[in-house]
Amino acid sequence: MGNLPQQRLLSGGYPFETVGVDYAGPIMSASRQGRGCKLVKVYISVFVCFTTKAIHLELVGDLTSNNYILALRRFISRRGKPVNIYSDNGTSFVGAYNDISKFLKTNCNSLGESAACDGIDFHFIPAYAPHYGGLWEAGVKSTKYHLQRVLGNCTLTYEELNTTLIQIEAVLNSRPLTPLSSDPADYNPLTPGHFLIGRSLTSLPDRDYQRHSTNKLTRFQRIEQLRQHFWARWSKEYIAELQQRVKWRTCKDNLKLNTLVVIKEDNLPPLKWKLGRVVGVHPGLDGIVRVADIRTSTGVIRRAFSKICPLPVSSESD
Repeated sequence: MGNLPQQRLLSGGYPFETVGVDYAGPIMSASRQGRGCKLVKVYISVFVCFTTKAIHLELVGDLTSNNYILALRRFISRRGKPVNIYSDNGTSFVGAYNDISKFLKTNCNSLGESAACDGIDFHFIPAYAPHYGGLWEAGVKSTKYHLQRVLGNCTLTYEELNTTLIQIEAVLNSRPLTPLSSDPADYNPLTPGHFLIGRSLTSLPDRDYQRHSTNKLTRFQRIEQLRQHFWARWSKEYIAELQQRVKWRTCKDNLKLNTLVVIKEDNLPPLKWKLGRVVGVHPGLDGIVRVADIRTSTGVIRRAFSKICPLPVSSESD
């Protein structure tokens, strides 16, 4: 395998200083509410930060370069202007690059020196090599895979779909990465949301609509049901991916005391992760720890190793 790009390892910059961008879709959207509405194709523009792995989602109407520039302007207005943008060789990305560079070349004399030099470096991966963009392809998969399944035959308006996407963005940016501190009494993990707003992302409480029939819900309640379904599917898959284990014949590191762990629990509300610190271990007859006592904010519980995931996840090289 090749080495990671240098931009993936730089620290000390601001979020979205270097981003990868790609499109997901299409998704069918209703032109308006009520009968006689037309179904139109819309797309999702996915921006992924190289260092913090934070995700930003923008809804766009088509794949033209003008709409991509509009999405890029909305992204810059809320997240700041990036220094580097990586993408594939899609016509919308290349066309936007040509339009921006043409404007700068023709108006370099009228622009101030600082404005002319303070630009964005566009980088394009080799053609027919999507594995070069694995970082933003993973962001597309996280967004699109479960979204298509929770939407089903539901057709939302542009505003309703945009609201759903922004809430999904908050769900993706709430995932725990590493412990915030080594304090045994601290159960707070570091998330991509900390880099964006300085604290964990939260949401307004609402009723559980997952088991309600869709024909008995209002459109407002239907949007909340979609978010809850996405959270239930994606959070379980995320923890399962952190716990991937193939057949092994050598002993790995055992659970250590005061380790911050994510506990796999069902029926948690969106953006709520159950975390705790290991306060006791119970090795088996072979000396390997498979059960641990975990102190949470509500008390001490006992869980098997298949139900917990230590943070951060150590790799084989570590």
